[in-house]
Amino acid sequence: MNHDILQPAGWTRPRGYSNGIAADGRQVYISGQIGWNGQCEFTSDRFADQVRQALTNIVAILAEAGGRPEHLVRLTWYVTSRVEYLAEIGDVGAAYREVIGKNFPTMAVVQVVALVEARARVEIEATAVIPHPA
Repeated sequence: MNHDILQPAGWTRPRGYSNGIAADGRQVYISGQIGWNGQCEFTSDRFADQVRQALTNIVAILAEAGGRPEHLVRLTWYVTSRVEYLAEIGDVGAAYREVIGKNFPTMAVVQVVALVEARARVEIEATAVIPHPA
């Protein structure tokens, strides 16, 4: 692994994310991905389905740089409805584990009034650090 989880002694371990990460390697910045496919088409308006697609998009872009999900060090989620996010949290977690696995980078989730694409319910930005070849 090319990064260290930063977990202060005595702190409760967060669930589903890390408080901090220190990493060495090639930095990759992925723009906000929404729940449409590579042809800019939405296949679902359901929140958890759009999360799955946005994460799938992130993994595809990361692969272009030679990276994998375990290289992710930060995700920033912009959601249009906190209520919808929490109502589908079980399906969101299942989609996350299916696409990203058991990798838990630093994260923030922010509710916003709207996203530029009217059908988008979530937008996720990502940062990854890919290890330098040995």
